[in-house]
Amino acid sequence: MMRQYELVEKVQRYNPNADEALLNKAYVYAMQKHGSQKRASGDPYFSHPLEVAAILTDLRLDDATVAVALLHDTIEDTTATRDEIDRLFGPEIGKLVDGLTKIKRLDLASKKAKQAENFRKLLLAIADDVRVLLVKLADRLHNMRTLHHMPEHKRGRIAEETMEIYAPLAGRMGMHDMREELEDIAFRTLNPDAFATITDRLTALREKNKSLITDIEHDLMSRLEERGIAALVKGREKRPYSIFRKMQSKSIAFEQLSDIYGFRVVVGTVEACYRVLGVVHTTWPAVPGRFKDYLSTPKQNDYRSIHTTVVGPSRQRVELQIRTSAMDRVAEYGIAAHALYKDGELGGRNINKLNDESRAYEWLRRTIELLSQGDTPEEFLENTKLELFHDQVFCFTPKGRLIALPRGATPIDFAYAVHTDIGNTCVGAKVNGQIMPLVTELRNGDEVDIIRSQAQTPPPAWETIAVTGKARAAIRRATRENARQQYGSLGQHILERAFRRAGHAFSEERIEGALPSLGYGSLADLLAAVGRGEIRAHEIVTALHPEYKDDRLPNQLQAGEPGWFDLEAASGMKFRIPDGEDPRTGANSLPIRGLAGDLPVSFAPDGGAVPGDRIVGILTPGVGVTIYPIQSPALQAFEDETDRWLDVRWDMAGDKRERFPARINVSALNEPGSLATIAATIAELGGNIDNLKMLRRATDFHEILIDLEVWDLKHLNRIMNQLRTQANVSSVVREIG
Repeated sequence: MMRQYELVEKVQRYNPNADEALLNKAYVYAMQKHGSQKRASGDPYFSHPLEVAAILTDLRLDDATVAVALLHDTIEDTTATRDEIDRLFGPEIGKLVDGLTKIKRLDLASKKAKQAENFRKLLLAIADDVRVLLVKLADRLHNMRTLHHMPEHKRGRIAEETMEIYAPLAGRMGMHDMREELEDIAFRTLNPDAFATITDRLTALREKNKSLITDIEHDLMSRLEERGIAALVKGREKRPYSIFRKMQSKSIAFEQLSDIYGFRVVVGTVEACYRVLGVVHTTWPAVPGRFKDYLSTPKQNDYRSIHTTVVGPSRQRVELQIRTSAMDRVAEYGIAAHALYKDGELGGRNINKLNDESRAYEWLRRTIELLSQGDTPEEFLENTKLELFHDQVFCFTPKGRLIALPRGATPIDFAYAVHTDIGNTCVGAKVNGQIMPLVTELRNGDEVDIIRSQAQTPPPAWETIAVTGKARAAIRRATRENARQQYGSLGQHILERAFRRAGHAFSEERIEGALPSLGYGSLADLLAAVGRGEIRAHEIVTALHPEYKDDRLPNQLQAGEPGWFDLEAASGMKFRIPDGEDPRTGANSLPIRGLAGDLPVSFAPDGGAVPGDRIVGILTPGVGVTIYPIQSPALQAFEDETDRWLDVRWDMAGDKRERFPARINVSALNEPGSLATIAATIAELGGNIDNLKMLRRATDFHEILIDLEVWDLKHLNRIMNQLRTQANVSSVVREIG
């Protein structure tokens, strides 16, 4: 275990002005607090924060960050408190330690929800100060290095979490060495057979090509020296997980890999990078399609380099990365490179101002701010994974602005990447001057022009098309807001009718004055609650006019009178008006002002409504009443015609049971037995498939539109939830016309 003076000396090697007193104080405090605690390996627990601090000194980070590494588990695992840390080390360090402390004693429904909430807290702390991220990644790296000491049943979960979250996060921050080590340890744990096979193949290949890397290094160095280019050439071998991932994604064998060996050429200037490229391409033939210029178009994590693959000596394919020494530091240390100390001094840099220097941190903070708006912890975790995982494609706006997107992104993702308002009003897209479907997969270099309409709102189905977390979160928020506005419109219509019936004018100002007594924060919230049926209209009228009483008797109005028609007789089903709207409690009739006699009642096409849905009726003179679920996009067409809206509810009392039509969209893997599994699941739960249509077929999945008959909303949700648990089903979404 590293001694106290050894840690201080490590920091002073790159920062002679380090706060020695702070480091000593943090060392002693953490050691005392962890006391006799032991790790799974049997080592003193304090060895863990000490190793985390050592990893950060290798990244040459400031002494405050090293102190936080020593203290990072004290609040969570010892008697230390945030107030005590603030008092002893200052509020800045206290805030960082608290950001690394997991949330405890949460009343959450599942372990997954707890994990998601902890991850949300961590990322929000990272958005405030990037040092939280650097300590957390170092913490995870040391935990992975000692993973073999953990009980076997825990290793898989920790390795999977590392592979899904922390390794991609390190990669997004440009910390590629750390990402590769995290991935390799997780890979060895999750797939030990594949890891052993690839490692054995690499060992055999290394034995076969003993001098290959050295020969190519010398050959390339001598050719550059002949042209007067000072350069450092370093060869390297691909890591096992990197090889495995490429074999999986490209569906190729080990022998078909062309870039197991790669070489890094480090020079002094950007101009020298292009001179090296000229030497390489005039000496050896380039492999078509294997050239990428990240100097002119850097990645979002600040990575800059020229990539090319050539057929080098001995007809061996060789991948080359050409960059300057400054770019090499960023490629190695990523975001931590912005805090490097130079020549034993601070070099004029402050790690707290990384947002001004690092595009990677700017992207991360912006992404976190967007994803944290209103989503559940699970949605936040899912969308963050989407943002972290994918490789990138680079597209352009008509004005030449560069937009970086994950592979598989569509014009919908592009629109939301430019601006949320552009995404919400998108109705179409031109890709390279041609109108293309919004499901088109974008490619590198595409110019995308978004066609907009202010009358547009994003359909809920877009969430299944979008691949970026930002787009999905924005679509989900817009869908919720749209439903809220529809509820609000319906609620206002109901409330206006109630005030008219009471003989009083509807006054927004007076209602706003009564909001505190009604328990609502805004008029919009109250109207939406009325529309959803959470509060009855007559309660609001009575709150403003306590003297009002509806003295009409039930026998004064009868079904079949002018202005009424019997829904039960017309449709064979029972409907009733919400309490407070119909003075005849329990009646099976619906008031239709200005009409006489019975009218036909029908359900909206393309999915319709099922018992349990909040429903409204739309009156069409001369045609009848159409019943819609409140979340139906079709209701937008009637927003300005509130006199046609009729508030109805289900009344399913009695022994009569009847199935109702519903429509779902299922995205499933394109493999034998997928459709049979889906049909069997629906049948097992008592659903009846009425119709089925293949919407889209791709190499790896197909999209199926299924019309089925269910008893009610609970029955439908049970079927959808069970389908989502099937291994070959990617998503299940209800379609409402």
